[in-house]
Amino acid sequence: MQMLPEQIAGALPFGGVSAEIVAAIIGAALIGTIMMTNTALAGPWAKRKITAAFTDRIAVNRIGPFGLLIIVADAVRLLSKELIVPEGVDRPAWDLAPLVLASSALLGYAVIPMGSILGLNLQLADPEIGLAFVFAIASMASLGLVMAGYASNNKFSFLGGLRAVAQNLAYEIPLVLTGVSVVIFTGTLQMSEIVAAQAETLFTIGPIAIPSWFAFINPFAFVLFLIANLAEVGRNPFDIPEAPTEIVAGYQTEYSSVYFVLIYLGEFLHIFLGGAIIATIFLGGPAGPVLPGFIWFMIKIWAVFLFTQWARSAVPRIRIDQLIQIGWKGMLVLSFANLVLTAVIVGVIA
Repeated sequence: MQMLPEQIAGALPFGGVSAEIVAAIIGAALIGTIMMTNTALAGPWAKRKITAAFTDRIAVNRIGPFGLLIIVADAVRLLSKELIVPEGVDRPAWDLAPLVLASSALLGYAVIPMGSILGLNLQLADPEIGLAFVFAIASMASLGLVMAGYASNNKFSFLGGLRAVAQNLAYEIPLVLTGVSVVIFTGTLQMSEIVAAQAETLFTIGPIAIPSWFAFINPFAFVLFLIANLAEVGRNPFDIPEAPTEIVAGYQTEYSSVYFVLIYLGEFLHIFLGGAIIATIFLGGPAGPVLPGFIWFMIKIWAVFLFTQWARSAVPRIRIDQLIQIGWKGMLVLSFANLVLTAVIVGVIA
């Protein structure tokens, strides 16, 4: 199937290199707009509604139908605030950190197969190293956290940045190793091929066909990846870099106005990017009956988002020493065990 830029280039009235460049820009803008709109819905509105449902409270319900206009109200409120620059900040790094956080997540969506809608295949590129690319891009968020913490000239921000480094080192390896177990099954890093490998039926229960999603084939790896992803996106019980009860707000303590919006946006973009990776390598990507593939893709990433919000509401934050212990002594050992088990199973089947 053609990638989105190729489909757009074919519809343009001119050809050549110019058409390819214009098509790539239009495709990137379309994917970016979809994910930014999705994030705008999730951050100010859905997060509050879901958290209120979990904790038996009333969420936003006064501004617009179902409180939806809180999205506009929050945007106006935050963007109209003064951008306060503290004394002694490392200005280039301090300015760049929010951009790194938001842009790294947006870049990750370039290789995610989101399915098709209205005849458009919503995938910008499908390189042979797609899974390695998205892991590398997602890990750049930690660089943004470190930059924000170091550059803010604030001890609480600096502690948040150090915690982000420790957390990334402890959970990035289990995350990647668990993803590699899927690569062992499929024999490829290409995202479209990983999705295609999950297209067959695993078994049937009466009229219900169970697809060969890797979440069903290797549920142990799926659970490990879910937990490691929580740490990667900084959700409870792993929201250590910004722990407000201990270090005010960690790396984002000194940010306000549009910079705070970018950090907040980057956080939710990364949550949905984690959901997109999980949907792609464990839940069949955009595959699903009756509904268009893009709708199924959105249902799956919102299901992962719902899980992160449940964890935020129900699971208490752990201490930094507990986080490190779980990562190095628990997750790392289990991820290597899963990798070896997967290799043995594939070797026996082959």
